[in-house]
Order: sequence, then C-alpha cells, then structure tokens
Amino acid sequence: MFDRFVALRRRAEALPPLAVDAVIAVLCYFTTVALPVKAAREGGWPLFLLAALASMPLVWRRRQAVIAAAFVGAGTLGLAVTGSLGNIPLPYGQLVATYTVASLAPPLWRLLVMACTAFGTLASVLFLLGQSPPALGIAALPFVVAYALGVGVRARRDRIGMLEERTHRLAQAQEATAVRERERIAREIHDIVAHSVSLMVVQAEAGLVQAADPDKASGTFSTISSTGREALTQLDRALGVLRGDDRTRHPTPGLEGLPGLVSRVRGAGLDVDLIEAGGRRPIPADLAAAVYRLVQEAVTNTVKHAHARWLRIRLDWQPVALRVEVTDDGSGPPAIPAAGRGLVGMRERVHAFGGDLYTGPGDAGTGFQVTATLPLPATSTVEGPGDA
Repeated sequence: MFDRFVALRRRAEALPPLAVDAVIAVLCYFTTVALPVKAAREGGWPLFLLAALASMPLVWRRRQAVIAAAFVGAGTLGLAVTGSLGNIPLPYGQLVATYTVASLAPPLWRLLVMACTAFGTLASVLFLLGQSPPALGIAALPFVVAYALGVGVRARRDRIGMLEERTHRLAQAQEATAVRERERIAREIHDIVAHSVSLMVVQAEAGLVQAADPDKASGTFSTISSTGREALTQLDRALGVLRGDDRTRHPTPGLEGLPGLVSRVRGAGLDVDLIEAGGRRPIPADLAAAVYRLVQEAVTNTVKHAHARWLRIRLDWQPVALRVEVTDDGSGPPAIPAAGRGLVGMRERVHAFGGDLYTGPGDAGTGFQVTATLPLPATSTVEGPGDA
C-alpha cells in the first residue's frame, strides 16, 4: 500500500506544474459551487462568477502567488457579501492561496497577505455572517493549518536547496583536491623520471666512450644500474599513493637525500659541490621534500641542457627563511623553455610555501642559476620524508 502511494506521488510530481494547478483550481471551483446551486438557480447566477474569481486564479499561483491570492480573496469576500459563503463548508480557494503565499511569497508580502486574510475572515465571520466570537476561532483554524503547511514546505525546500548547495560545494572542493593531487603526483613522477633518465643517458654516452677501458666502463654501467633501480623504487612508491598503499605514503626523500643526489650527478661526470651555510634545523617534512625536488629539477636541467662542467648547490639557513641556490657554468642553452613542466613544477612548489623563485643567468652573466627563498615556520617539526 505504501509503495503504491509512493508511486502515485512520484507520478503526480512528474506532471507539469501548470496542469496540476489547473486541476486544483477546477476542484476548488466545483467544491465552491456545489452547495449554492439551488440559490443560483433562484436568481443568484453571479455566484458562479464569484466562485470562479475565488478559485480560477490559482492556475497562476506558482508564478504570481500574491496576485493570485488577492483575486481569490476578492472572490471569497464577494461570496461572503452575497451571503453564499455560509453555504460553503470551507473557502477552499482561499485556503490554497494561503498555503501558496506561505510557501512561495517573500516575507513582507506574506505578512501583508496574512494581515488582509485575517481582516477578511474577521469581517466575514462577525459582521457579514453574524456569527459569535467563538466561531471566529473555528473559522481561523483552517487558515492557520494551511499557513503552517506552507511554511513547512518552504522550510523543507530551503533545506533541500541548502543541502544541494553544500553538495555542490563539496563536489567542487573534491574535484579541486583531485586536480591538485593529480598535479602533485605528475610533478613527482616528472621529477623522478626526468632526473633519473637524464643521468642514465649521460652515463650511457660516457660508457660508450669508455668502452676501451673496462674498469671505467664497468663503474659507469654500475652507476646506470643503481640509478635505474632507485628510479623504479621511487616510481613504485609514488604510484603506491594512487593505489592507496599506506606503506608508501612517504616516499620522497628530504634534505638527507641531497648527498646521494650529488653522488649520482658526480657519477655523470659533473663537478658538484654541496655547501650549507648557517645552522641547519628541523623543518617540516613537506618543506624538506620540496627543497629536495627543487634541487633535483635544477640539477636535471643542468645535466640535460647546460653543457656545464661544474655545479654548485648552496643551502643558506637564515633566521626566518631557507635560501636554496643551484648555479652552473653552462655555456649552452641555459634551461628548458619557460613553459616546460620542470620550471612550472618548481614555481608551484615554491609558491605553495609562500616563497620566491628566480631562474635566469648567473651573477656573472654566465651559466644558469635557480634561487628559491622559502619562509621557515616559527615552530618546525622534525624533518622526515615528504608525501608522494
């Protein structure tokens, strides 16, 4: 039985609103003229016109709730003036109009319409129909119920709208979070692949040149092998985030990974120095990971594009900031184009921490320099591996 009721309700909700309102208006009209037919036949035919005025404007009740209520109220008052309202059990059209105003009209119009309805009810019951004051409460009760139902529907609609808006905002926030997560993972994978592959290419080319010296060639190819294994390990950990593997939530090295990075670049034939000035102190894991990736990308650009002989990495620990500087003496193209993913990724990482990034020629006008100034938090947690 309940399922049948739900099915009927869904069918009714699927009907066009104008058709539903037209049916309501017609029903209100026939229930209004059903009892005074005898009086109408005896010469009161204007009652049919007043009944139409008290019901037919409900067809437009959703679009013009206040205007429809005004016309319906005028028709209902006309029925009371002609003495026909006493033959009608309830002013059905006026009750529907009251419900509609409570459900759809703005607050000021609701107050005005309900004041007019109260005055009309008072005048009709006490003066036009000559009823006693207790009858006024009985006559007003249906209007109170209709108004309460309308307010309840309005509250339910507002709540549904609020929930839909909240759902929409949550969906937008989730989409933005997913986009940021994809971009972050794309940066991580780019940094891992670009750096490792660039070193392996340089080392493989050097290995071909050193083919006549088995010892040197063996060391070069051993470095290629270790670089490849480390790249696969970092890729597996980065992709583990996408798989939801909790064991790989922190694959990115921090500052403790810089010596290993320097060692691998030296294996590619570059003269590399790692210099620290000032006292190192613990920093958040995500900031340490950003510093590592920043240095890694700058080193990768040098290996791939700069044709440099030496590379200097400098960490300058200042009271409120960490200055990271990577400089080379390259004589070829100083860096990838500005639209490249590497420089874009570096800029995004630095800006995420409220820092500044400079990329361009070195101080002497030669080589290429990457300088990032990253604010240090007042209270830092112990450095650890960053999130992938």
